[in-house]
Amino acid sequence: MVAEVARIRAARDAAGSRTLIEGGVGTAFGCTLQGRVEPDEVLRLMQALLDAGADRVSLADTVGYADPRMVRELFERAVAIAGDRFWCGHFHDTRGLGLANVLAAMQTGVTRFDACLAGIGGCPHAPGASGNVTTEDLAYMLGSMGIETGVDIDALLALRQQVKGWLAGETLHGTLWRAGLPKTFAAGAHRAVA
Repeated sequence: MVAEVARIRAARDAAGSRTLIEGGVGTAFGCTLQGRVEPDEVLRLMQALLDAGADRVSLADTVGYADPRMVRELFERAVAIAGDRFWCGHFHDTRGLGLANVLAAMQTGVTRFDACLAGIGGCPHAPGASGNVTTEDLAYMLGSMGIETGVDIDALLALRQQVKGWLAGETLHGTLWRAGLPKTFAAGAHRAVA
């Protein structure tokens, strides 16, 4: 894949395109097939993506093995290598640590994260996988912390309700939809562009 990134970069540059190339390292915290994944190997692959011409890199906890300490330690090292080219964290909520892992990554300076409405998705090779970090729970956590996201949480929850009908029979994830927004949450104060 690293060689493919180099080929794509060369083709992009030859065409005069300004398309950005992002490369991600999946299963950065462990793998259901391999087991332990060494942090040095994750960082070696990340550096190889940068050397091949990726404009941005990200790390993913594809199967939900990470905990906040693991995230903080690996993301600190990744940010030290990639600087502002370290673009995104991707977390699954398989063991209920998705939001805690986002917070740990934020404490290293990372500010972009993948999330999915109702936590849809996940790795088919992760036994018991409960999907990705839910957009609505993440938007609520950030908003309640006073971090502007540009997300209208009320509209997001209404959309989630529609998704429930569209995907009848599918398991949806997250917790905010059950409890709703607390009376102390000032929704209008948390709608601005991040």
